[in-house]
Amino acid sequence: MPTYGRLPVIFERGEGAWLFDQDNNRYLDALSGIAVCSLGHAHPAVHQAICKQSEKLLHTSNLYGIAVQEQLANLLTEKSGMDNVFFCNSGAEANEAAIKLARKYGHEQGIEKPAIIVMEKSFHGRTLATLSATGNTKIQQGFAPLVEGFVRVPYNDIKAIEQALEQNANIVAILVEPIQGEGGVNIPAADYLNQIRSLCDQHNVLMMLDEIQTGIGRTGKFLAFQHNSITPDVCTLAKALGNGVPIGACLARGKAAKVLIAGNHGSTFGGNPLACSAAIAVLATLDAENLIEQAAQKGAAICTAFKEKLKDNEHVVDIRHKGLMIGIELDSPCAELVQAALQQKLLINVTNEKTIRLLPPLIISVQQVTQLVETLSALIHTHTNTPYEA
Repeated sequence: MPTYGRLPVIFERGEGAWLFDQDNNRYLDALSGIAVCSLGHAHPAVHQAICKQSEKLLHTSNLYGIAVQEQLANLLTEKSGMDNVFFCNSGAEANEAAIKLARKYGHEQGIEKPAIIVMEKSFHGRTLATLSATGNTKIQQGFAPLVEGFVRVPYNDIKAIEQALEQNANIVAILVEPIQGEGGVNIPAADYLNQIRSLCDQHNVLMMLDEIQTGIGRTGKFLAFQHNSITPDVCTLAKALGNGVPIGACLARGKAAKVLIAGNHGSTFGGNPLACSAAIAVLATLDAENLIEQAAQKGAAICTAFKEKLKDNEHVVDIRHKGLMIGIELDSPCAELVQAALQQKLLINVTNEKTIRLLPPLIISVQQVTQLVETLSALIHTHTNTPYEA
């Protein structure tokens, strides 16, 4: 089905931050498969884990115990401060689990029609429930009737959340991205999540964080909420957890960890031995190579370099980042930069029409950073008809 507006290139192999097309042309991947391949392509540790596990066992189903699933659950709860995990295959599925958990929590509180506060410009997935939670009317068009039970407020607006909580007694949870990725790399006020945590405690509602894009080291912490020294009630993960092997996770803590019981939810493939082995290798590599701390350092260096290169370009509205999650906002739509960058053998993304989104792998080298900054700065200056000297 023609559901993707694909670029005119087919990649055959990868090596670190490089991708190679069918003619063996080399491209610098500054998108990481949309924040998935944080260890780069063909990482030896992931390759070895997949090969080793495939020789033993791929699938038994969740009717039985799965040792590597339990091992991964222990690692994730230890690193996150959460209590337990439901494993699935994608970010949308992880958010579906969170939404179901929140609704059941509400029913247990005697609320017949539980509602969840969600944000404008958010993105939570393409299934009907996660699409309904998403704050983008464009991608919702054609799929009505949407799932009810969501109350939408502006992002980074605590007063709007307070007002919604006061006006609607059916609210059982707040679902929010620590940083909005698809919405334009929108970074909220430093205490935004702390204030949400306080409101959730005051009103006995669940704080649910969608860390599908921000998690697994992307922002310079294992999970983005750790910048704020808080812990949510529910946290969803996917993307970089398997470095390309499909896996998602819905983590819960405290009262939220006790909501779902046997028979409430399930997944045929969720947490299978292959996916869990890949994820364990990813977590081990992050620690062994000190990649999370490097993400913070490299992100700051990239942002500083772009600010220097683009300081005289009046069409650059803002350059923002948290670790290696970077957004360069222009004053007009710039989707054509994706094709222009492709011609320069650079892979980028434009989101929310005007924001260039960069999600380079955590293993990106100093030389590759220089190439990224030089190439993209020149493209931005050309796009905006601004004189530029390399």
